[in-house]
Amino acid sequence: MLQVVFRILGPLDVQADGNPVPLAGARQRTILSMLLLSANRVVSVDALADAVWHGSPPNTFVNQIAICVSGLRKTFKATVGVDDVIVTMHPGYMLYVGEHRIDAVEFEERTAQAREAARRGNTAEAVELLEEALGMWRGPALEGVAGERVEAEAARLTEMRLDVYEEFTALRLELGQHRELVGELSAFIRENGLREQARAHLMLAQYRSGRRAEALETFREGRSLLIEELGIEPGPVLKELHDAVLADSPRLTLPAEAVAAAPMATNPAQLPSDVASFTGRDEELSFLDQLLDGRSEHTALPVGSITGIGGVGKTALAVHWAHQVAARFPDGQLFADLRGYDEHDKPTTPSAVLDRFLRALGVPGPQIPVDLVERTALFRSVLDSRRVLVVLDNARSFAQVRPLLPGTGRCCVLVTSRDPMQGLAGDYGFVHLSLSALEQDEAAELLARVVGDGRLAADPANAARLSALCDRLPLALRIAAARLAAKPHWTVRTLVARLEDQHRRLDELSQGERGVRAGFRLSYRDLPERAARMYRLLGLLNVPDFAAWVGAALLDIAPEEAEDLIEELVDAQLLEVLSDASTGRVRYRFQDLLRLFACECAMEQEDGPDRRVALQRAFGGWLSLAQEAHRRTYGGDYTVIHGPGYRHQLPERLVVDLLDEPMDWFEVERAAIVGVVDQAAQLDEAAVAWDLAMTSATLFQNRNYPEEWRLCGERALAAARRAGDDIGEAAMLHSLGTLEIVQWRYEEAAERLDVALRLFEQHGEERGQALVLRNLALYQRYRGDLTIARDKAHLALDGFRSVGDHYAEAHVLGMLAQIELERGEPQASLLLSTEAIARSREVGSARGEAQSTVRLAEALISQGEGARAEEACRRALDLVRSTGDRRGEAHALRGLGEAQWRQDRLTEAIETLGEAMLVTRKVPDRFLEARAGLVLACVTALNGDRVAAAGCLTEAERLFGEVGAPVWTARVRRLDELLRGAGAVSTEVFWELLES
Repeated sequence: MLQVVFRILGPLDVQADGNPVPLAGARQRTILSMLLLSANRVVSVDALADAVWHGSPPNTFVNQIAICVSGLRKTFKATVGVDDVIVTMHPGYMLYVGEHRIDAVEFEERTAQAREAARRGNTAEAVELLEEALGMWRGPALEGVAGERVEAEAARLTEMRLDVYEEFTALRLELGQHRELVGELSAFIRENGLREQARAHLMLAQYRSGRRAEALETFREGRSLLIEELGIEPGPVLKELHDAVLADSPRLTLPAEAVAAAPMATNPAQLPSDVASFTGRDEELSFLDQLLDGRSEHTALPVGSITGIGGVGKTALAVHWAHQVAARFPDGQLFADLRGYDEHDKPTTPSAVLDRFLRALGVPGPQIPVDLVERTALFRSVLDSRRVLVVLDNARSFAQVRPLLPGTGRCCVLVTSRDPMQGLAGDYGFVHLSLSALEQDEAAELLARVVGDGRLAADPANAARLSALCDRLPLALRIAAARLAAKPHWTVRTLVARLEDQHRRLDELSQGERGVRAGFRLSYRDLPERAARMYRLLGLLNVPDFAAWVGAALLDIAPEEAEDLIEELVDAQLLEVLSDASTGRVRYRFQDLLRLFACECAMEQEDGPDRRVALQRAFGGWLSLAQEAHRRTYGGDYTVIHGPGYRHQLPERLVVDLLDEPMDWFEVERAAIVGVVDQAAQLDEAAVAWDLAMTSATLFQNRNYPEEWRLCGERALAAARRAGDDIGEAAMLHSLGTLEIVQWRYEEAAERLDVALRLFEQHGEERGQALVLRNLALYQRYRGDLTIARDKAHLALDGFRSVGDHYAEAHVLGMLAQIELERGEPQASLLLSTEAIARSREVGSARGEAQSTVRLAEALISQGEGARAEEACRRALDLVRSTGDRRGEAHALRGLGEAQWRQDRLTEAIETLGEAMLVTRKVPDRFLEARAGLVLACVTALNGDRVAAAGCLTEAERLFGEVGAPVWTARVRRLDELLRGAGAVSTEVFWELLES
């Protein structure tokens, strides 16, 4: 059985074995809060109802409370394996603590222990216990849980916290920590100005720090506040302390035993040597200079923190900056390697560092106390009036650093650590720098400095590639440069070739004990096991970036758990965060070397079957989401063939959130999908590879990504052939055949489509046959054989109707409308376009409706109905612009220009057609650009500018020739001959030539 930890000193939080236990809704949280506030005591149903419904419960409150309690029990049973946490006892329920823990109870226990230690005279122990107790608070008690009773109990706990804090500060004053307390108590008083005891502690701390005037001002401010807020004078504690400060009473000074003997002053200079080849980091150095702004004995201690992954250059930056500003600290510079992440040694204790620091500052060894608290107090006393820079390198935690912080703002501290240092912000003048890799020019300069000859300058391309292969990490760059320097007979390309091999890259950059791999291992070693496994499995993926749901699929856990584990990796500097401000989506990515190390760990620590199953779940997650995105885009499983590849189902609420805009999801996941198809194909997961490739053609075609389309198609085709998967092979041949048509490679398209049709026919795959026939019809139309095109389109139409693919049916109807128009049958085109529009609306396809509406407009134009055609084109424009369909926008603009020409509005038509040309070039679509250019030539000529028209025709002929459209090329030539004639040309002649 797991131990449950209930935390109410802050927002309500329940954990088991470090993992969150989910609570469903506000009512459950209120009921659980009430039970926790009366742990091991019965809480009546009436009291619970009063808390939930704020004194006005419904008639069914008994049943509803029972349902909530039952839900809580099920949650604890399912997630923790316990069913006796909440028991039923008349007249209500009781939370039985048993072996479980409640932070509020532990807070009170720790406080009682501290008070007992103080009564025994062990002040240091009492301070330590109270510090632990106060550290349990994460914010206002039960923050976010509503209800009068809950809020009353929360207020009681908060009042207890304030009392304990005042006890804590009183004990610290006894230990001589007055300088450290000034800033801390000042902030506390700003929030709790009516707490007279805390104000008295602040006055005493200020007085003992030599700030007598400030202590008197603190009293005056408190008196004014008490009179203004409550109409009363300060109590006797404050009044007596005020009088004692005025009189400089001896009783205000520390007892003699709390003051160490004054040390002999020395000026230590402990900084390590600056790095000779230190390069760049100008912005970071300027950022750290903020630590020097406004520094004085009256300001908070300036503390800088540099964090980042091992090898990023934290220590080098800290030491370089420290040397630059050392003159600003005439009383010395202290340096300590705290060994927080040392692979072989334990972290250096604060006590040991203080011993060394105090000796360096001139304190004789016999006068250095043994107790840590006393050493810290002496350290702060010695530095009280001095300007000293303290550099704490390789720190592990705030607990390790805190005793080493001076108590005066005249000093300055710079800390380096792999993880963010919780605790530094708030009480200090805190400046935090998260250090990332070098910029490319900085990386190149570092390489050149270390290598020291002209090889890098002579081969800038490979020098840039070398930087990229090192992730521009200073440690990796120095190792690579040192290898080149030691091998003068190597070219830069020689080393690049060795690093290009992913299986040996870390070996090449891990020469010796302090290589890249060793640095990564230290960060990985300290991860909790579940976070470490998440890191390993993520490293198996060959994708540039990913969302948190991918981690959930890899480990087969809830998305919220996965996100928490991934954020642990971010905190450990093993992953980087990518945020999209426009969508609010968060994605993550590896630096390449870190991914290689993660993959190494997975290969060493995960069994082969476990690795494969984890990857299958991740691949299945992408396939499942892509299929659903395709459905939402097309209104169903239309125009696509699916295979038997595994689909990993994600929670419905997550799917709804991710696919709110399905095409946007495709766009965000585009690079990842390409990586998954490639990796699945390499792992012979052929069914997943070809299904995901075909489903994602939704993105590749609509958003014009032909390179990704071809890469996915070719890799999945090869995998299907290796697996003997005829349907997968045919599906990829069909997909690639479509791409060949889009890129006007008609012979290649015919070869692929003929084989695909034969394979689909052999297996009786009707939908596949219809898809291929549709593409063959399109191919024949572009080639100019409209009769064959019409016949194959009708066969495709019959096939789609047979399998119920309504989207594809609408598309083929639109294609037939275009074919009939080009065959000189505008009336048939009108009927087919109208039917295609109706089918598109039925399946909710705005894109299909827009395409068919443009075809309807073309039919109307051919019959001279320019006004109706213009209305149709404007409707189509609204549709395509709402979906971001740029190709559809170009078609609609070209149709609108023709409609305006039909109405003799030549100036408007020229402007619209010019806009259409601009859009087609952005798509790009050479055939569409040529068609728009041809129409623009006609309108320009009619408007009196035959020279500009001739230029448009020349460009249109070139483009039609490139895409292999002989019918349209012939039309261009006839129009060109007509324009070269001397006579006037009418609109009707142009129309006849365009439609011939």
